[in-house]
This record gives sequence, structure tokens and C-alpha cells, in this order.
Amino acid sequence: MDKVEKALEFTNVGKIYRRNHFFKTTETKALTDFSLDVRKGEIFCLLGLNGAGKTTTVKLALNLIFPDSGQIRVLGEKPSPEVISRVGYVSESPYLFPYLTARELFNLMGILSGLNAPRRAEAIDRICDFLSLGDFIDKKIGDCSKGMQQRVLLAQALLHDPELLILDEPYSGLDPVGISQMRQYIEKLNSEGKTILMTSHLIAESEKIAKRAGILKDGRVAKVIPVRQGLLEKEFLEAVS
Repeated sequence: MDKVEKALEFTNVGKIYRRNHFFKTTETKALTDFSLDVRKGEIFCLLGLNGAGKTTTVKLALNLIFPDSGQIRVLGEKPSPEVISRVGYVSESPYLFPYLTARELFNLMGILSGLNAPRRAEAIDRICDFLSLGDFIDKKIGDCSKGMQQRVLLAQALLHDPELLILDEPYSGLDPVGISQMRQYIEKLNSEGKTILMTSHLIAESEKIAKRAGILKDGRVAKVIPVRQGLLEKEFLEAVS
């Protein structure tokens, strides 16, 4: 059997948050003996109750924080600025510069991603066409609807054509139409070869889109399962109870 390529791999990872208050240090275990992998080309959904470790997992994958033990590989390599430049990220709680237009934001993000002017222009045209942003590209972001802002968020994450896309609660704040549109975008990106890791509280939506799901409980991987229609909620409740 051919070896399955991994886009993201955690091996026995531990993470402890330490807080100093006067002369006392408190410790909170965020992840313990955490092992998980995301295969290249799949949509993998990370599920868990609040405080289960989803956000810590995402931050570690993006090299924003560092593990206290264990090993992490992103696209087959140790996390570094060069490797993370091949990753796109959509945050659950972003700051979108409401006084900028979408075009201005994309130009700024393109510059930060190292794209020169011709490549930025090509990338903006490509992403606007893909996400149907043409009518909104010169509108101030603060004047856009929540659904449109989510599309802008996804667009800025795609400008540099990443191999791995990490979506933290991509359906947050969306109405049913917006959720359906976001699902279609995610599915199309995956069909074009992008690996996608997403976190979500919406089990029914995760069931429609993910190939596998990892269920977290108290900083550990309780279960990794293939997603089967009609069974994910049952599996989730059994794992976290």
C-alpha cells in the first residue's frame, strides 16, 4: 500500500499555558499526548466542546505558539516562516480594516505575502472571479454584510495560492444561504487539490463536507473517524460524554 502523504502531523504533542501572577505560577494543560494527522487532499474537520483544544491546535499548526513536547510537521517539514507561507488561514475573530475596500485589503495582504504588482493583480482577479466579488471589490469592508465579509476573509487567505487551508469556524455568523455558499467554495477548493483543516461547532455541516473528523476532549484526541452520513453527531456525543 502506498504511504499516505500528510499535510499536517502532530505526534505526542503537549502544550501547557503558564501564567505568572506576582510570585505564583499557574499552569493549564491545553494539549496532552496529542497525536493527529491531516492527509493531503482531504477535508478534515476538528470537533470539540469549548476548551477542548481546537484553537491551540490551530495556533500550533500556524507556528504562532510552540509545543512543550512532541513533534509537529506542516507539509512534511518543521514549522517555519517559509513553510507557513504555503498555508492560508481564516480566523474566527478577524480584524478586517473596515475603512479599507476589499481591493485595498487584498493589495496589502499580497504585499505582505511577497507578491509583486503583476502577481497581485492576477491573484486579485482570479480570487474575485472565484468568489464572485467583482461587484464588491471597491466597497468598504465595513459596509459589507457578514456573508460578504466571510468571502473577503476567504479571499485574502487564498491570494498566495496556499497548499493547506486552515479555516477556524468558517460558518460563524452566516445565515443558511451564506453557509451553503461557503460549503460550495470549500468543496470546490478541495476539488482543485487544496487540503483543508476546519474547526466547527456545526456537526451537520461538517458531516456534509468532511472526509474525516477528529473529536477532541480535554486536550486529547478522543477519536478520529471517517465521516458517515447520519452518524457524526452520535459519534461526537459518545466521545465527549
